[in-house]
Amino acid sequence: MIKNLIFDFGDIFINLDKPATARELEKLGITDFTPEMVEKNQAYEKGLMNTEDFVDFYYTKFPNTTKEGLIEAWNAILLDFPTHRLEFIKQLAKDKKYHLLLLSNTNDLHISWIQQNWGMELYTEFVACFEQFYLSHEMNLRKPDATIYEFVVRENDLKPSETLFIDDTKENTDSAENLGIHVWNLIPGEEDVIDLFTLKKSLF
Repeated sequence: MIKNLIFDFGDIFINLDKPATARELEKLGITDFTPEMVEKNQAYEKGLMNTEDFVDFYYTKFPNTTKEGLIEAWNAILLDFPTHRLEFIKQLAKDKKYHLLLLSNTNDLHISWIQQNWGMELYTEFVACFEQFYLSHEMNLRKPDATIYEFVVRENDLKPSETLFIDDTKENTDSAENLGIHVWNLIPGEEDVIDLFTLKKSLF
């Protein structure tokens, strides 16, 4: 029986336009991510680079851009937060039937944008729904590395067989499933987290 629910953030609660950053960077003349750029992106997501160094890396590499333009392109992926999803997680938190955790690959620029765009009152209200609110850049870990799931399970004394992880990226759910955690690889645009207990009723 499921006792613990671990949610991803992007495309589970907040809507994303995943191609948007590449599309906006292309307008700035950045047409491809080299292996070095991918490495820097992942390091930033793990909090191993600060925002200033991260933006400086791209600006040095592409001096015809502006730092403001780079930041806007980086944040272009972030869209709206539908109210019905906030109400869903608030009700779950109120019911106290499950341990609720959030586990997100993210970075300081994205979280800062969300805090500004939503306002701190709404952001704080959302965070308060979860017993733990894990962000990759604060943990120095990222999905799909097994170590991030092992950390969450260990730190919260969770049994994988009693835990469901919900994420829109198959690579991430596959990694969690390999550790015995139940998973839902949610398909954005076709499924919605608010239908959890209908679509995954066999687990409850």
